[in-house]
Amino acid sequence: MAVVDVGATSIRMAIAEIDDAGDVRILETLSQAVNLGRDTFTKGAIERATIEECVRVLRSYGRLLKEYQINKPEQVRVVATSAVREASNRLAFVDRVYIATQMQIEPLDEAEVNRITYLGMQPYLKAEPALAQASTLVLEVGGGSTELLLVKDGNVIHSHTYRLGSLRLRKQLETFRTPAVKARNIMESQISRFVEQIVESLPPQTQDFEVVAMGGDVRFAAAELLPDWSPQSLAKLDLARLDRFTDRLLDMTDDEIVQKYHLSFPAAETVGSALLGYVKIAKALKLDHILVTNVTLRDGLLREVAGQAALTEEFSSQIVRSAIDLGQRFGFDEAHARHVAQLCRMLFRMLKDEHQLDARYETVLVIAALLHEIGLFVGTRSYHKHSMYLIKNSELFGLSKQDVLLVSLVARYHRRASPQPEHEGYDTLGREHRIAVAKMAAMLRIALALDDSRSGRISEFHCEIEDNRLVLSIPRVDDLSLEQLAIRQNSTLFEEVFGMKVLLRKSRL
Repeated sequence: MAVVDVGATSIRMAIAEIDDAGDVRILETLSQAVNLGRDTFTKGAIERATIEECVRVLRSYGRLLKEYQINKPEQVRVVATSAVREASNRLAFVDRVYIATQMQIEPLDEAEVNRITYLGMQPYLKAEPALAQASTLVLEVGGGSTELLLVKDGNVIHSHTYRLGSLRLRKQLETFRTPAVKARNIMESQISRFVEQIVESLPPQTQDFEVVAMGGDVRFAAAELLPDWSPQSLAKLDLARLDRFTDRLLDMTDDEIVQKYHLSFPAAETVGSALLGYVKIAKALKLDHILVTNVTLRDGLLREVAGQAALTEEFSSQIVRSAIDLGQRFGFDEAHARHVAQLCRMLFRMLKDEHQLDARYETVLVIAALLHEIGLFVGTRSYHKHSMYLIKNSELFGLSKQDVLLVSLVARYHRRASPQPEHEGYDTLGREHRIAVAKMAAMLRIALALDDSRSGRISEFHCEIEDNRLVLSIPRVDDLSLEQLAIRQNSTLFEEVFGMKVLLRKSRL
């Protein structure tokens, strides 16, 4: 198996062996400098010469893959981060690479990067005593963006991506032709602005931080300042020493850094500003040290391949936790939301032969059920539309932007009108997603009818198809008149989508 990470300053590859138990053994790693970030962050597009340089690097990687007898497309996963994701000609870039190398590049959005980063960090979070009792802030200041994950007791309680990147910052200064004497002050001011956002975004009740820093720049600093550091363990880097080291680097030219530390020119460009980001964040959190890990995005990708189905339930629970955190911020009725979500999960599984949706849609439906009423925070009038807006403009751990859009639409359609082609968001979907939204919204409306009393008294039911009707049999509830009325009012969309009326009755058992 091989994974390739097309980043802002380099293209990196890891080749690994995965055994039957899912254990990963790295066989070889490679890295080649590229200038993708320079192009995207200054011109908005990747230049033709840079595209061909990427093709050359990936062709050389392809030759090595053949030596390892990695010949099938499913044995190679190639991903790209902000430099490709934000390029206006990203499709042309992806197509050119595929034509030349047969490698299919997958641009990752911010949520996917956070999810894969968490996967890579899981072994450390579980095994390291230093992280067991603390809230762990996993942080990577990359070339184009800064990724942040806050984990406590193994659970992600906050995640966000900021457009603070070491290369992005350098190129902005060059674009505006900032004089060298003022460049550092402007850089510090820009970083401080983002640091304020980062600190303000963290949950106020979280204390006793440990910052675990990822990224090649901070690994370089740890190797220089702690020559005995074993990359298999976490390095404890004194913040005062890191601050002084960062000062020295910022006072050096790129040529001087290359000559003294034998870094590539793209790495020399970014190392000072990246380390300054780590220092300022740690200072803002009143820390005297940071921990440095050797974990990379490639480690998370390899763990994903190795784990696959075994990790699905765990990640679903993490996504649910993120949604509950969002709901609590908007004062939602948590007990009702949780109960409706559980009813949706039961309906989804019992009706799988009818809806024929992939398992991933179950999580989308559950999250929509949890968040369908958060729009009440804005107001009662058209609150379903407010719910859609709040969800669509929030970041939910583990969900891509496309998934978040689907969640927001299902939440919007939990009441009132059925989906219409001209509705915002819905009009951008392809047929598969339009049908999925309609099916999930129909099931959500049935689940809401079952908890119309908001008492949680209906916690189990059985589904049967009788005479082209969906019959829900409810045990141990004597009076179903309230729920039967709610079913009649809420089942129109279900009948439109599935072609079946819905009947609620007491179980004979």
